[in-house]
Amino acid sequence: MIRAALEQLLAVLAEPAASRSLSLADWDWLVRVARVASLEGRLHALIKDAGALSDVPPAPRRHLHVARVLADRQHAMARWEVARIHEALAPEAIPVMLLKGAAYVMAGLPSAPGRQFSDVDILVPQAQIQSAEQHLFVQGWVCEGYDTYDQTYYRQWMHELPPLTHMRRKSVLDVHHTILPPTARLHPDPELLWAAALPLDGFPGMYVPGPADMVLHSATHLFHDGELENGLRDLADMDALLRRFVAEDSDFWEHLTARAFEMDLARPLYYALRYGREFLQTPVPDSAFRALAAARPAPPLLALMDGLFRRGLKPHHWSCDGRLSGTARWLLYVRSHYLRMPLHLLVPHLLRKAAKDHRKGNRNQAEP
Repeated sequence: MIRAALEQLLAVLAEPAASRSLSLADWDWLVRVARVASLEGRLHALIKDAGALSDVPPAPRRHLHVARVLADRQHAMARWEVARIHEALAPEAIPVMLLKGAAYVMAGLPSAPGRQFSDVDILVPQAQIQSAEQHLFVQGWVCEGYDTYDQTYYRQWMHELPPLTHMRRKSVLDVHHTILPPTARLHPDPELLWAAALPLDGFPGMYVPGPADMVLHSATHLFHDGELENGLRDLADMDALLRRFVAEDSDFWEHLTARAFEMDLARPLYYALRYGREFLQTPVPDSAFRALAAARPAPPLLALMDGLFRRGLKPHHWSCDGRLSGTARWLLYVRSHYLRMPLHLLVPHLLRKAAKDHRKGNRNQAEP
């Protein structure tokens, strides 16, 4: 029963009507795993759209409903924050591109209903990022809790400012100037992102990424940055985006794979399509994999990455873990840093970070 929880969750994500066949005991474990994966609200949206919500037993239905209410609340807060960002930057003619969850919500995409997220990510041109920070500061967004080293690390080596927190609302804003650090092994051109961006209705000067770039950014965030805590949720995002964009554009697969090479993001896309089809039955045609053949890892590396991602993408719940799950996640964490920075920068940074975490742990233990 416990071991089947993940398989049942994947089955319901791929075919929501399959929820009708689940017993109350099945639901008990499925809800636990879905909660860890940040997918409860998404399940509610999918099952409701399939007309099967009334067939869910009352107890698990309440859990899904609460998660959906929370997600809807987060979406309302995100809309408010987007409006405030627009008020701060539009008068200064600073263009803003929404990313990830905020983009899905504001564009009304099928990956939005039930999706939970806690901060707003935006992209501004690098030449205007200091001006954007100054005008956001005037409106109450400040950088808190980062020492001189962290400030330098973000501003010199990373693709974003240190996270900004609003003084009153405590909302968190991540301000990017590109989607990967300048020191990363892949080098997507932010000018190409801007050239293909779509204007956001009702917010002059605000944009969302074009369809192909939205998929590529999601794939890059998951398979290059290495943030796997919500890995299955991010795969579900891409599954929903791909199904929508393919339905709207019969040539989308050709456009997407060509754009992946143009943006130097073909390898993350390959992984996204491979594991999306494996985990969620994303309908990826073989022609897309043939188009990405040059980005396919060599067989020994692919076997290694299969072993890591097939463990690391599972929800971080003990019922989904195997003997090597922790090792796989640690190796993927190290890999993400290795891809992000060259070794002569990475090693000192990780040593400093480890020493800082050690000192922090000692202080916490010393507190009564």
